Amino acid sequence: MNAKPLKTKFKIGLTLFTFIFIFACQNSAKFEDNVALEEVDIKEEYESVSSDDSYQTLKVGTFTNKTPKNLKIIKTAKAKYKVKDVQIATHKIKQVISQYGAYISDMRFENNLYQKSNRFTIKIPQKYFDIAMDSIGNFAEFVDYENVTTQDVTEEYVDLQSRLKTKIEVKQRIESILRKNAITVEDILATEDKLRVIQEEIEVAQGRLKYLSNKVAFSTIHIDLYETVDYKEEPVAYNKTFWSKTKNALSNGWELIENLLLGLLHVWPLFILAVVLIIYIRKRLRHKR
Repeated sequence: MNAKPLKTKFKIGLTLFTFIFIFACQNSAKFEDNVALEEVDIKEEYESVSSDDSYQTLKVGTFTNKTPKNLKIIKTAKAKYKVKDVQIATHKIKQVISQYGAYISDMRFENNLYQKSNRFTIKIPQKYFDIAMDSIGNFAEFVDYENVTTQDVTEEYVDLQSRLKTKIEVKQRIESILRKNAITVEDILATEDKLRVIQEEIEVAQGRLKYLSNKVAFSTIHIDLYETVDYKEEPVAYNKTFWSKTKNALSNGWELIENLLLGLLHVWPLFILAVVLIIYIRKRLRHKR
């Protein structure tokens, strides 16, 4: 009696367990299908990247340092080069920079027992600065140093422009007040004094702007060229040759003649007086006889 109900309960439980297991497996399959088939939105900006753009972005060495046009940059360079011949190198550098509208502002040549050197300063339009530096460096046998410095004066330049514009507007308003409202002499003098002050400030700002513009437009390159020479000791005394002594004697003789002639020209009134006295004395002697 008891064994039969137990078998029945076991069959029912086994059936329920099998049903639940099959149901769970089906739900898991549906979940995986939903995940696999879910659509993903693709935005247009990520659709594709051209091969050329990616190459330019990743390629090493393609970066170029281009200065924006609105920036005000003052460039200065200092360089020292050893050359084979200072005079020849200087002549070639002059020829090169003349092609770029540059000029040499100062030059100093030195020659001693150890080396010849030439120091000069080049003023060159900023757009040819890098080209000129490369061209000058080609004449060097050895580069001692090359220093390039830049100074950004954009902020000062823009500030000066803004201040100048404001001061000009203030000046125009003061002039308008002077024409309309100044009646008494005191009012006119006070207004003119303010105009004088504002005009001085305008001229200072204009001068500073002009200075910055020139410094930006023309870069400065300081070049120091040198060549080594064989050391030679200076003689303690110099022995003059016969021809050197002859040349000095002729030169001294000619100088003596020049000095005598010039001395006679300086005392010509005395000669005239002496001639007059001689004539007078002769006449007196004749009368006595």
